[in-house]
Amino acid sequence: MHVIQPSDHHRFFGAQLQGWILHHIRQEHTSLEFGIICWSLWRTRNDRVFAGKIVTTETFLQRVRAWINVVRNAQDKDRLIHSPRLPIRTEVEISWKPPPPEWVTLNSDGSVTTESGHAAAGGLIRDHTGRCLAAFAMNLGMCSITRAELRGVMEGLQLAWDMGFRSVRVELDSRCAVQLLQSLDAPDHQHAAIIQRFQELLTHQWEVHITHIYREANKCADFLASRGHNLSFGMHSISCSDPILYLYILYDCQGISEPDWL
Repeated sequence: MHVIQPSDHHRFFGAQLQGWILHHIRQEHTSLEFGIICWSLWRTRNDRVFAGKIVTTETFLQRVRAWINVVRNAQDKDRLIHSPRLPIRTEVEISWKPPPPEWVTLNSDGSVTTESGHAAAGGLIRDHTGRCLAAFAMNLGMCSITRAELRGVMEGLQLAWDMGFRSVRVELDSRCAVQLLQSLDAPDHQHAAIIQRFQELLTHQWEVHITHIYREANKCADFLASRGHNLSFGMHSISCSDPILYLYILYDCQGISEPDWL
């Protein structure tokens, strides 16, 4: 390890302590190595004096090289994060948005408890004023979170069709479920049956749009999915005037948002 150039040997070995430290700390190309070496020498000296630990020269140099690499890697990552060529994350306010007139929005969500693996789903249908037209929650027993998300969409869509709505915007916060529902390929996976049912529903005379939203804009459906855990097995209608659900709906109608980083 060559930190000091031969031409600088006289200054390095002959300068006074304060000037010696300041001079080498200010060197653009060697200040990092100089600082780490000084710190390592001081730490090694303390280990020997107070703990009786003796470190060989080779081990000492290996430690110094390792610390230099760690610091350099950290500096490189910091420069990458702050590079002006990368997009800058900005804070945005996320809130539920009502559908256009003549449309309704189905918000749905799934939930699986970590401890037991018990699954539930829920959702609600709202018009362009934000008024709740129907709400539901389901106890699904045991299944994956993706299947719970898909079940919420399917039951909500079937409910929307049965109620006579023919322009439906579906919103859910699971990217995986959205990708499965939007896929045009023939399903060949564990959720094939429910995807086929969804595709059959789309053959009806109506317009259905599937979109992903952030969970901060899906609070009502999240509440209903959580409610499903406390119900008996199967699907249950939930009153739109339920006090807690009504409060979530009121927040959405008032445009109350939550911050997130994009």
